[in-house]
Amino acid sequence: MRVVFHTALLVTAAIACTATSTIFGLSDATAKSGNLFGVGRGGALFGGKSNTQTAVPESTTNPTYPAMSQEEVEDWLAHIPVFAVTDSKGSGVILRPDNETSVFYFFMSPMMANATLESLKSSNENMDLRISAFSLGKIWFKVLNSDNATEVMLQPPGGAGEGEMTSGVEYRLVPDTRDLMGARMLLTMDPEDGEKLKAGGKLTAEDAQAAIQKAMTESPKFKETYNEIPVFMIAQMRMQKPAEENAKEGEQLLPMYFSLQNMVGTWQQFMSQITDGPKNVEPAINLMDLHELVGKMQEESEIDFRNVLLIPSVPMGDANNPTETVARDDDPVSQMGGDTLGDL
Repeated sequence: MRVVFHTALLVTAAIACTATSTIFGLSDATAKSGNLFGVGRGGALFGGKSNTQTAVPESTTNPTYPAMSQEEVEDWLAHIPVFAVTDSKGSGVILRPDNETSVFYFFMSPMMANATLESLKSSNENMDLRISAFSLGKIWFKVLNSDNATEVMLQPPGGAGEGEMTSGVEYRLVPDTRDLMGARMLLTMDPEDGEKLKAGGKLTAEDAQAAIQKAMTESPKFKETYNEIPVFMIAQMRMQKPAEENAKEGEQLLPMYFSLQNMVGTWQQFMSQITDGPKNVEPAINLMDLHELVGKMQEESEIDFRNVLLIPSVPMGDANNPTETVARDDDPVSQMGGDTLGDL
């Protein structure tokens, strides 16, 4: 079962592993052409009036866009939920993974948060714990990327006894391990293995394990298990801007995904609906770190980040609806009301 799971990851990562050399996470061809927000040659128009392929002329000069303010970045991240273990009153649970460092974990995956919750419940049966959701935008600057000198009150498990004031709590944002592995594989997979998979070939169990080992040991980025959050995009992908946002005619958004599986599933669904033109367009998957991305947004840039949309991870549905959210009894997201998406 373990080999099958990892092989599936390999297939997902290799669907379009066309660019191993990147500039700020963008393929060389995309970065040099400057047409990140135009449909590149051979690219497919995503979510426009038609599904036909469109080419745009390369501009001789690239416009620059002003840096985004902190408030704009907070708004840009506001709809992304992150999850943490709290008590019934919403107070956070501080952990000490090495018996010295005080750590509060935010998880991109509700399932990983739930696993932590179950582990804590098994050793602290008297604690009334739950999963709470928070807005990534509200905690990005105020919590995750602020100094940790703020004093907080630590209460013993169950609230028994007197609390103590402490500072230096470390706040960690934990990516979904599947997407972390997908990012590592994108950066380390041998081109011949990717071509073999795209051609319909199969990797042996030994090949799959070798690729996994290489991703774990040789990836130049995303080596940590926290605070390195991969963001995925396909350079040719576009979404029509909603009319209620007073979009101009033909104005589009570039989607970026936290989930590699969601992105590939959406691309495959879109390509299956094309009625005119070739269906073998090879997508160029690009990869970047969320912290680096936010840093670029706060600088003057040739990329219009105000027309970039972050897509939160959702459970995958069936083959006909790969991006449909499926609520399950063991899914903490489906058990929480919308008013839980708040602040610390």
